[in-house]
Amino acid sequence: MSSRLNVAVIGAGPVGLAMAKAISDAGHFIMAIATTDPARAEQVAAVLPGIKVAPVIDAVAGVDLVIFAIPGQELVSLVSGLVKTGSLSRGQLVAHTSPDYGYAVFDEALSLGVVPMAIHPAIRFTGISSVDRTRLMDSYIAVDSPKAVLPVVQTLAIELGGEPVHVPAEARAKYAEAISVASSFTSLIVGQAVTLLEDANIDKSRQILSGIMRSALEESLRTAVAEIDPADLLEDDNQ
Repeated sequence: MSSRLNVAVIGAGPVGLAMAKAISDAGHFIMAIATTDPARAEQVAAVLPGIKVAPVIDAVAGVDLVIFAIPGQELVSLVSGLVKTGSLSRGQLVAHTSPDYGYAVFDEALSLGVVPMAIHPAIRFTGISSVDRTRLMDSYIAVDSPKAVLPVVQTLAIELGGEPVHVPAEARAKYAEAISVASSFTSLIVGQAVTLLEDANIDKSRQILSGIMRSALEESLRTAVAEIDPADLLEDDNQ
């Protein structure tokens, strides 16, 4: 984007902090971060000194871009509340970071004239600012918006440091499922492997596993084939 934006981030968890830091590093202006958690407010002060922590309604007032970095299940009710209070304004860019929804989650706010976008970095956030910032700069970022606005959200993804990938509404459910499967599967397998080595009293178990897990994942991604539907195999047998 050619112009600098005034930005509010809703949510000061690992995603919100990482997004706010990346937006600030890109030259935009973080006007406020919304959170009601005192511990997270302290983290905001540590990662982005001087940034105002404010209630949601105050944070979104008068900014160019609002980024909702909150769990997907909280989005609908929060957007609805902001619509009812008339807190969003015409021409305001609104984006969320949930893998579960496209930009249609903002449909109720379209009557106020907002410009809806979805922007989900496909990484595991840690809450450690330096780690998350590095991962974000080497990530793919799923984006979607109305066609006329797509270049805007793609540019925003690039400014965050990632590479935008368009995930349209009809693909969103399978995208979200894939992200969930990959995240939970890796956590389960890594946890089992760590437990086995620690139960065997082997030193540096996590370091030992890091190399094999990384190389195994890379090889799996290189050679993996799509899951085959058993019904397809039956059809082949009947031909």
